[in-house]
Amino acid sequence: MTDTDIPIPPSLSRAIDEKKKRLDSLRPLPADALQRLLHEIRLRHTYHSDAIEGNRLTLKETQLVLEEGITVGGKPLKDYLEAKDDAEAFDLMVRLVNDKASLTQETIQQLHEVVTQGLLERPGCYRTGNVRISGSPTTPPRPEHIIPLMDEFLSTVRKLKLHPVKKAAIIHYELTRIHPFWDGNGRVARLVMNFSLMREHYPPIVIQQQDRHEYYTALEKADAEDYADFAAFIARRVNESLQIYLSASSSADHLVPLMELSRGSPYSQEYLSLRARQGRLDAVKNEDIWYSSKRALKDYQGTIGRGD
Repeated sequence: MTDTDIPIPPSLSRAIDEKKKRLDSLRPLPADALQRLLHEIRLRHTYHSDAIEGNRLTLKETQLVLEEGITVGGKPLKDYLEAKDDAEAFDLMVRLVNDKASLTQETIQQLHEVVTQGLLERPGCYRTGNVRISGSPTTPPRPEHIIPLMDEFLSTVRKLKLHPVKKAAIIHYELTRIHPFWDGNGRVARLVMNFSLMREHYPPIVIQQQDRHEYYTALEKADAEDYADFAAFIARRVNESLQIYLSASSSADHLVPLMELSRGSPYSQEYLSLRARQGRLDAVKNEDIWYSSKRALKDYQGTIGRGD
């Protein structure tokens, strides 16, 4: 498998590479800024990763659990345990990156153990029976095949000559395909994908629960060995996360709501929002609000000048 086997839109690929180059030129990022960024992504990753799996905590309730240890009545204890576990697993993932750990079966099982502590009888252990994925026509491999498939998966990952973003997407997909655990496979796959990205000096990403349908649809297409949609889906999240990191480091890249960006520009908020949804304006959607930057607006105006 090579880069040409997994196409993503050239404009998206160029945007990612250009942003990564600019971000690298700003390193090392100030420690306090980096800490704030990771703190925010940790919260949003925890909320959205759990919400995708059916957790009913709101973003604010998740924040109260993680930062204050406060629970709100009316929600199952399982939802609070999931939030606490996923945040602790995110912290473990960051430590593993900082320690320059390799991706191994033990690393993956370690993340699963933290993700499901207090939720499963044997956290961190591979399943010993057959499972079905709700809503999916694909049946995961039989339990006796898990260890050899994981060995093969990790051997293949080490040999892959792919762009780091595409490699992270394949790692995520293959882990969900093998489905090695009774539960928590999606949450672990998203953490391992971020581990892979951070090992290559990309920021971690957040897959928002609002994008759940697109996310699952792209994964199902990958079951037919059509990886393009899933790779592009992950690439868009990487592009967004790079923009968030640049926003904290460069005034020209500072993200503001489109309402604010429209002031002093020849465009209305509604027009900019349309261009953002179309992918014409480089923008980030955070909790249903679109954000963009002065640099992105200037680049968009340049495309108009070229007649694009």
